Amino acid sequence: MPKRSKKQAVRVLKKRVVFRGPVFYVTSEQVEEPGGVRVRRDVIRHPGSVVILAVDDTRLEPRVLLERQYRYAAQQRLWELPAGRIDEGESELAAAKRELREETGFSARRWQRALFLWVSPGFLDETMAIYLARDLQGGAAEPEDDEVIAKRFVPLAAAVRMAMNGTIRDAKTIAAILWLKQKLER
Repeated sequence: MPKRSKKQAVRVLKKRVVFRGPVFYVTSEQVEEPGGVRVRRDVIRHPGSVVILAVDDTRLEPRVLLERQYRYAAQQRLWELPAGRIDEGESELAAAKRELREETGFSARRWQRALFLWVSPGFLDETMAIYLARDLQGGAAEPEDDEVIAKRFVPLAAAVRMAMNGTIRDAKTIAAILWLKQKLER
């Protein structure tokens, strides 16, 4: 019997699209997972997103650019980092630059990929690439018709407090802020 690699393939036995929307679609699949488990998996399929950790480091304490906007699913206005989905044929970095400009009007001269994460891998295939953007230049925002976005620079220590006390409840934003705090403490 041939030796199996550590990464065993999943066999898709049956697959159908059960919902298709403008941002994502949902599949229902019968699969055989590594280890021989046969199971039905319903998965939200999404093209992936980018998150921009825009930092103004011209002052003694770095400041993070946060947005506040209404999120229907959460039924409230949330503090978040600028973010958005990657368009078909677009690179992560190009999407990050576009989203920062559209949502905030800012552009950046220096970019670094900071984190890459799965949003909720139990039922969603969306990934997020978090980019650190520095050496910012202001400009005019170009939000989409349904985006009403307030923006504010927040000192990093205050942003960390907001994450730790529950003022910031958005997971991608919490992860990025804590990453930056740890990076700068080294």
